[in-house]
Amino acid sequence: MVSFTLLCAAIAASVTSVVASPLEMLKQHEARGIQPGTGTHNGFFYSYWKDNAGSVDYNNGARGSYNVRWTNVNNWVGGKGWKPGPPRVVKYNGTWNNYNVNSYLALYGWTTSPLVEYYIVEAYGTYNPSSGTQRLGTIDDDGGTYDIYKTRRTNQPSIQGTASFDQYWSVRRVKRVGGTIDTNKHFSEWKKQGNLNLGAWDYMIMASEGYQSSGSSEIEVFN
Repeated sequence: MVSFTLLCAAIAASVTSVVASPLEMLKQHEARGIQPGTGTHNGFFYSYWKDNAGSVDYNNGARGSYNVRWTNVNNWVGGKGWKPGPPRVVKYNGTWNNYNVNSYLALYGWTTSPLVEYYIVEAYGTYNPSSGTQRLGTIDDDGGTYDIYKTRRTNQPSIQGTASFDQYWSVRRVKRVGGTIDTNKHFSEWKKQGNLNLGAWDYMIMASEGYQSSGSSEIEVFN
């Protein structure tokens, strides 16, 4: 979950190598970086996490929508989706104008057995998550090409506490905000082209993420 900090540290070293509660209570705590939070809202799962720097004003909206503004954060990530999050065609749209700061817009999720953290990156700001990593292949989806990558986390925070696990990435070459993502296509190509195996489905969200930045987004996912 501490993806930006961990990824940057891993690349620098050439490494390839939650309790649900009402949103308003979460906001009171999360603004001070006290604890992570997950839950359900209007039939969608949501997850919202930040560390102890800066402030985040995250709000769940109608249906599968959320809006968020973050200020001077070190790292935060959150959004709406599904739990469990098996393969599906994800439709989303919204506003994300963070191209000049360190931020991602990505379909983000986890599996267990094996424990894997994954990203299908639709847009990113000043930092390209593929920097310094080896491309394993490509995927064509919804009119665009994505590059496949893998990184390794060692003794780092996860949905199962401190653990070692792989990260899988699809990074879209031409950035966009809005469209469809055929996750089964990505998952299948990860396994076929990079031997990147997934486990039992945990959650999947259309996430906004910021690292050492300020920004905002308004995103909606659809069933």
